[in-house]
Amino acid sequence: MSVQRLDHVQLAMPPGGEDRAREFYYGILGIPEIPKPADMARRGGCWFERGELKVHLGVEAEFRPARKAHPGFIVSDLPALVTRCREAGYALTEDQSLPGYARIFVHDPFGNRIELMEPMAR
Repeated sequence: MSVQRLDHVQLAMPPGGEDRAREFYYGILGIPEIPKPADMARRGGCWFERGELKVHLGVEAEFRPARKAHPGFIVSDLPALVTRCREAGYALTEDQSLPGYARIFVHDPFGNRIELMEPMAR
């Protein structure tokens, strides 16, 4: 047996952060929210999914943001996404280049680090 693929990534958020999560993950990144299963919905949090892209945010009472560990999302039109982030007040951080990719880091509303990557034309 072996691991076949990643099903989803779960990030933590503080209690009551659902609206801010929606503003960022759907409003800025454009990932639609889907309903959580009823038995899990009472725990709070929200799920954002499009096809095989699945980002789940779960409530953590003793929340601490992930400042180093992070998901890396492949995006299209990184410059437009950078503009949307800046217009919404999110600070962006550039890092060392990664061969073949333009990339930038942003922190979600809770301080979790998110990498946005766009393959460069060859």
